[in-house]
Amino acid sequence: MNHLSQIAAKLPEYQIDAMLVSSAPGEFYAVGLHGEGYAVVAPGAARYITDSRYTEAAEEAVTGAEVLTVGKGGGYTELINAFTDAHNIRTLGIEDNYMSLSQYESLKKSLHARLVPAGRLLAHLRAGKDEEEFARMLEAQRITDEAFSEILNFIRPGLTEAEIAARLVYEMLRRGAQRVSFDPIVASGPNGSRPHAIPGPRRIQKGEFITMDFGCVYQGYCSDMTRTVALGEIDEDKRRVYDTVLAAQKAGIAASRAGIQGRDIDAVARKVIEEAGYGRFFGHGYGHSLGLEIHESPNANARETALLPVGAMVSAEPGIYIPGQFGVRIEDVVRMDRDGCTDITRSPKELITL
Repeated sequence: MNHLSQIAAKLPEYQIDAMLVSSAPGEFYAVGLHGEGYAVVAPGAARYITDSRYTEAAEEAVTGAEVLTVGKGGGYTELINAFTDAHNIRTLGIEDNYMSLSQYESLKKSLHARLVPAGRLLAHLRAGKDEEEFARMLEAQRITDEAFSEILNFIRPGLTEAEIAARLVYEMLRRGAQRVSFDPIVASGPNGSRPHAIPGPRRIQKGEFITMDFGCVYQGYCSDMTRTVALGEIDEDKRRVYDTVLAAQKAGIAASRAGIQGRDIDAVARKVIEEAGYGRFFGHGYGHSLGLEIHESPNANARETALLPVGAMVSAEPGIYIPGQFGVRIEDVVRMDRDGCTDITRSPKELITL
């Protein structure tokens, strides 16, 4: 997998002669390899430069670009300069949204071409997933759904949040995940009111909610889902909150499609929660894009004015969090289509009581 031709086609739009790809996700998007190095992409030509730790993998995986190893013909800047000089490249786009100031200053001093901020070029391309990317995300979600199904058989009173989180990681890895896409969140009882609670030694008890937010990486691409389940019977207040969150999520998904602003989706879901009287307990945004990274852009929050492109993969995760008592979040991932969206999450979301 590579996207060299797509990057090259965008260069005139950003008024640059070539693009220097330096971030880990950008590198994978460009050449299909998670190594460490630089890809230089110009019309009709590309070069991938890495070190000896990744040479063999690069020679096997990278197509459409010349693969060079530092040390055999110079360092990174020498090999980049040789390419830009040979192709008469005077302006070189950089991923300014990833590059540190020290890296920028070093490259600016060493490279012959003038550096131009062009991080949006890759960000815009990555926002709309193609069919190969979509297939990888489907598989990542399949693994995640299966791990959730298995964890339901594992949960019992007395287990700690940390034990449940560890089991989720195990279940995803044993099913083919490369790694987790983020550290799992497992929050029980009053800890559930913290959207990004850290799993700890608290032991789960009957009569309370358990919120689990987790995902994995498959062939470079992320999954993300959240389910809140009840351990034993719950009271009417908890049931009312759960039903409200579920209604808000369903409303947001029904409103989701390509070509609209993310804030419009957020507003639909948020209205459901506000009309139920829980507006002050929903502080974060409705959702975010994901793909090579667990958080990408554009988002689906109250501030997002960018239009969601066809193929954008966006989380649908409203929540209600009542401090010191409990919280509920339900999360799916949907693909934005021209006339609606496709929900790729298969796990049930009607309340599950264990």
